[in-house]
Amino acid sequence: MKIISNIIEAHIFRVVNKKMQFLILRRSNEFSYPFVWQMVTGRNEKGEKAVRTVIREIKEETGLTPKKMWVVPNLNFYFDHEQDGIILVPVFAVKVDKNADVKISNEHSKFKWVSFTKAKRLFAWSGQKKSIEIIFNYYTRKKNFLKLVEINSVK
Repeated sequence: MKIISNIIEAHIFRVVNKKMQFLILRRSNEFSYPFVWQMVTGRNEKGEKAVRTVIREIKEETGLTPKKMWVVPNLNFYFDHEQDGIILVPVFAVKVDKNADVKISNEHSKFKWVSFTKAKRLFAWSGQKKSIEIIFNYYTRKKNFLKLVEINSVK
């Protein structure tokens, strides 16, 4: 068994009237995990660093451009029986402009901007729920001791 880390998870949010809204995407039925609500996910290309993968995948899957990005102190993981490996997934928080137009790719059939509570309820996996909770708590300052690492090279 091996450890593999070639996938990213990016939670996109915007702020409208001082309230956070998270972008959730519904998987198309032609792809794995059909009809599941999720955040942006994707694999890195050969030699590509995780931050570049996040920016590229966000552009490909939503047409959006990040304004700010943070590393979320949570690592998701799962076992892939085909690769006989444990997949480790770094997590990112991404803020976009509140008026940006979403243009989803064929990987997804729908998108919604939703509250933290609704996003957490619609996500299927506990690691994703934990990630969005960390992001919400950081951004709303409910937990002052938490400081996410901001990524300065988002362009």
